[in-house]
Amino acid sequence: MITALEILKYTLPSIIMLIACYLIVQKFLVTDTQRKQIAMLSENQEYTVRMRLQALERLALYVERISPRSLIPRVYMSGMTVTDLQQALVFNIRSEFEHNLSQQIYVSSNVWNTVKGVMEQEINMVGVIAQQLKPDAPAKELHMRIVDVVLTDASEPPTSVALQIINEEAKRILHMGAMG
Repeated sequence: MITALEILKYTLPSIIMLIACYLIVQKFLVTDTQRKQIAMLSENQEYTVRMRLQALERLALYVERISPRSLIPRVYMSGMTVTDLQQALVFNIRSEFEHNLSQQIYVSSNVWNTVKGVMEQEINMVGVIAQQLKPDAPAKELHMRIVDVVLTDASEPPTSVALQIINEEAKRILHMGAMG
């Protein structure tokens, strides 16, 4: 019995010290791991904010580029027919849209659906106006009709609405990014 008490006298404090050391080291490791995770999360958020803002910039540029005032002067060439200009306009709108397809993963569905809607509206407008003209008429007629529609339409152009929605999202991301 005395031997057991002697062994217990030496091992019990050792076991208590071992448990205390284990708990202290465990607490330190958990705290350090949490600190590293928070740092990584903060770094990822900064990167994500940058990527989302770049996507919004590209979509804003796309919307600007497909507006009739910007698109027609880039595409129109003398000697074109109405059909040629219509095809060139639609081709440019679609190809630029396809070039920006990957941006949809960085923006809200509201922004993406708005951009898609603007693309469809611009293509539809060109098609409707072109159908009112003879296919082999000079492209200048289509050009002038589109300009007339844009200038005489009392409602806000789809591209302006889309740019407002894109700007609102960018402001929201900047605000949330600064808070996060």
